Amino acid sequence: MSLDRETFRSALVARHGAARQAKFEAARVAVCGLGGLGSNVSIALARAGVGHLHLIDFDRVEPSNLNRQQYAAAQVGLPKAEALRANLAAINPFCDVVAETVRITPENLAALLANDDIICEAFDRAEAKAMLVSGVLEMFPEKPVVAASGMSGLASANAITTRRVSKRLYLCGDGTTDVDDNLGLYGARVLVCAAHQATMILRLIDGANEP
Repeated sequence: MSLDRETFRSALVARHGAARQAKFEAARVAVCGLGGLGSNVSIALARAGVGHLHLIDFDRVEPSNLNRQQYAAAQVGLPKAEALRANLAAINPFCDVVAETVRITPENLAALLANDDIICEAFDRAEAKAMLVSGVLEMFPEKPVVAASGMSGLASANAITTRRVSKRLYLCGDGTTDVDDNLGLYGARVLVCAAHQATMILRLIDGANEP
C-alpha cells in the first residue's frame, strides 16, 4: 500500500490539529550531531510532521552505535547523515531532509545554519557542545538552541529534565553525568533525553517560550 501526502497529513492533523500541524510543516530544524540524541530527535520530529530537517554529522555508523542510535546493522560504515536520511524517508517521505556529512566548526557554523529556525545541539563532547551553543547565540541571537547535558548511566530517568537557561537556550538532561564518566550509555536513558529535546523543539515551533 502506498501512502499519499494528503492521507499522511490528514492523520497528523487528526492528532495535532490543523493550526499546530501547519506550524510544524513550516518549521526548519537543524540537528547537529546524529548519534543517540540526534538520531532519536530527528525521528521524533519527522513523525510529528516537521517539514524541514537539516541533518549534520561528520561521522559514520559504527557497531558500537547500535545500542542507542537509530541505525540498522546493515548501515554500519555509511555516513550517519545519509543513513538517517534514508531511515527518515521510510518514516515520513514528505519531510524535506537536507543531509550534510561535515564537521561543524566556528568557521563554517554561520553558513551551515543560516537557513534554520531552531538549532538542536546533540554532540557527545563538552567542547563541541560549547562551541556550537556559544557560536549560535553569538551569530544568531534570534535562533533558539535546544541542547543536552547529562544522560549517561542508569540513574532514574526522572532526573532528566528540561530547563530554560537563558532567553534562547534550553538545556535537557540531568546536568551531572557525562559521557566521559565511564557510566555507560544506555539506549533507554539517552532516548528519554532525546524525547525532552524533541518535545521542547515542538513546543518552540508551537510558540512556547518556557519549558
